Amino acid sequence: MIINADLHIHGRYSMATSKNMSPVTMAPQAKLKGLDLVATGDALHQKWLNIIEETTEETSDGIFSLKDGTIPEGSEDVPETLDDTDLCKFILTTEVEDIKRVHHVIIFPSLESVHALRSKLNGNMDADGRPKIRMKGDEIMDAAHEEGCIIGPSHAFTPWTSIYKEYDSVYDCYGRKPDFLELGLSADTDMADRIEELQDITFLTNSDAHSPWPHRLGREFNEMELKEFTFNGVKDSILNGNIHSNYGFDPRLGKYHKTACSKCYRKYEISEAIKLNWRCPCGGKIKKGVDYRIYELSKWDEPHHPPERPPYIHILPLAEIISSTYCKGVTTVFVQKIWKELVYKFGNEINVLIQTPLEEIEAVDPKLSKVIKAFRTNTLHIESGGGGKYGEIMFEQDTLDSYF
Repeated sequence: MIINADLHIHGRYSMATSKNMSPVTMAPQAKLKGLDLVATGDALHQKWLNIIEETTEETSDGIFSLKDGTIPEGSEDVPETLDDTDLCKFILTTEVEDIKRVHHVIIFPSLESVHALRSKLNGNMDADGRPKIRMKGDEIMDAAHEEGCIIGPSHAFTPWTSIYKEYDSVYDCYGRKPDFLELGLSADTDMADRIEELQDITFLTNSDAHSPWPHRLGREFNEMELKEFTFNGVKDSILNGNIHSNYGFDPRLGKYHKTACSKCYRKYEISEAIKLNWRCPCGGKIKKGVDYRIYELSKWDEPHHPPERPPYIHILPLAEIISSTYCKGVTTVFVQKIWKELVYKFGNEINVLIQTPLEEIEAVDPKLSKVIKAFRTNTLHIESGGGGKYGEIMFEQDTLDSYF
């Protein structure tokens, strides 16, 4: 079977995360997005784990569904276009920060493995949804593998808390190959496949969502082939490279793509940043861009995709495309009206972005269909992000005239 999966999100007890994050809200919103499987996130945090146990039940090995009656009848959380059988499933996950401030995603086979790993890791599991562990990456990997989990680096290239921020090789962190590598919003397959040591590692694209709404949840996701809808099915798909496609941001839209100041967001050439000792005149820190970090690590100037590497398909949340199409000044109510019209008509957001024929979208919204076409064909002009500011789709007047 083919599913769409987002395997890295955060619960409400993580820093800077929406209080709306709960399985009850995420399940229907994920289905409106077009996701079949979503991470629980933060499973090592006891309060969040309690919510998971209270609202979900294991319906196949390592896979969880909302309990019957969890969503009140007539709740706005479940639109009329969905019923309980349509809602997404969950898989137990967490993200942890090691002693070097490197972040790792862990995917669990069972609740028992969550409780067992809680007792093995050296750190306060309940101070934050993403716990800080006083252990090195290889020690965390050993403990995770002992409990049957799979593990890999989160957002591997970002300049703050990633494996390639701290190390020049994943083997320097783990001592061996990780089970997967998460690309993050500021990198794609074309960039990562310039690095020789990644040729035989499966890439994942996940949202790292801190909000349950479809402009965050599933903003990056994986189309996976499963032999069975279980933890072992997911594990087998990842370890054996049965990812059909990675979907995610054009990396220029990521907030750390270019070298830039983290305060004023001015972009810098690397030589200028070095000359300034990585300090912007405004007082902010200049953060090395993902594009340059990959250049430092690369063996090749062009990507060398191994035969089993799936395609990477650029997408952007539909609400952001709508907002960009109608330019500045449009209201959230206006954006949501168009979003609902399209999603309810064509089934889910992923269908609108990727699969629905453009002429059908044009019948609903002619302006939007042209922008979606430009996005599908990679012909939009994008101002790259950097320093913590997301990139932007830019519509110059002649471009607008040619579209509209």
